[in-house]
Amino acid sequence: MFTIRNAVSGARCIPVPLILITVSFFVAAQTSSRPSSQNHAAGEASVPTEIRVESEPWWPTAGHAKRNEYVGSQACAPCHAEKFATQIKTSMGRAAARAVDSEQLRQHPDLTVSFGAYTSQFTTKNGRSTLLVSDGTQSTTKDLLWAVGDGRFGQTYLYRDKGGFYESQLSFYTREKALDVTTGHMQPRTLETAAGGLTTSTMIRQCFGCHFTASTTEDQFHPDEATPGLGCEACHGPGLQHVVLHTAQGDDSRGGDQLVMNPARLSPAESVDFCGACHRTTADAELQGLAKAGINNVRLQPYRLQKSKCWGKGDARITCMACHDPHVQVVEDAASYDSKCLACHATRAEGKRSGVHAAPACRVGTSNCVSCHMQKMEVPGTHAIFTDHWIRVVKAGAKYPE
Repeated sequence: MFTIRNAVSGARCIPVPLILITVSFFVAAQTSSRPSSQNHAAGEASVPTEIRVESEPWWPTAGHAKRNEYVGSQACAPCHAEKFATQIKTSMGRAAARAVDSEQLRQHPDLTVSFGAYTSQFTTKNGRSTLLVSDGTQSTTKDLLWAVGDGRFGQTYLYRDKGGFYESQLSFYTREKALDVTTGHMQPRTLETAAGGLTTSTMIRQCFGCHFTASTTEDQFHPDEATPGLGCEACHGPGLQHVVLHTAQGDDSRGGDQLVMNPARLSPAESVDFCGACHRTTADAELQGLAKAGINNVRLQPYRLQKSKCWGKGDARITCMACHDPHVQVVEDAASYDSKCLACHATRAEGKRSGVHAAPACRVGTSNCVSCHMQKMEVPGTHAIFTDHWIRVVKAGAKYPE
């Protein structure tokens, strides 16, 4: 939701958020032409999200389904209890909340900070979260409606005013445990802009599409009817028919799995594009000018992953879901990913390469692979550390590759 103006991306804007930090971004208007880049021997081109949404029966951020086709994640729990119990605790499951339910605002019910001529106070009490901004002589008060981001890295806030949606000028950054300027926001010149910035209809719809479930139905944006956070149906699609069939026929039901989306059936390129609906496909990055955005594009995990030599043959072991289970919180322990690397790479003890271990053995070691081959870096202004998903030999002092 935070937008870096044309300074980085030329004609297009780059959404640079806390919102993105937690898993998503605003998607700027996309063209409908296919990019020329191919996924090497996989023979599949990365496809712009806009085309996927229009051409696939279901795709994340699609808004074609009817409201009554959604049943809510609770309806999935009886049959998928374990996945339901862990998914609601993930950053995706907690990607948004009502402001009054924000853990960050509840833990810090009175946040006050001054920047330049303006003093801002975030207050949460009596079932209400408000933002008061003053320049010493005048003030304005906004009712905060939504908190976007689970707070793992940070959280920003949305309010409505005069029919428009605004993003708060200040966000809460978890590492600092304090307020600071929302990533990408400019120096305010008025009392109103010191409170927040007006978003476009496209930006707010895409923000909700990646942080809420069922915010757009029958191609109409209905934010007040959306479910905060990404529930089961955000990725698997509306579940009414699936649930009705299994409820009526129980374990004997057949064909129910065809009534919801199962990303496990996708090809490698499709699978990475699936996650790219919010994290940006390679095609999105190229079409929106983000492929040449410098260190800012480290946040585009699908784009970075597909630049890896490992991706060269579209190996299913190198997709997003090969390393990350969307039903559990992202694992931060480097050693836990070693088994993923060694599923393809030979170890020195094995000698020559063969069979499934066709990739060469590392000359340095066989533990904590990602600490050397997936560089961590901080994007200026984000207050967060990102893992570069371009898997490579990272040489000390080397220029950031685009």
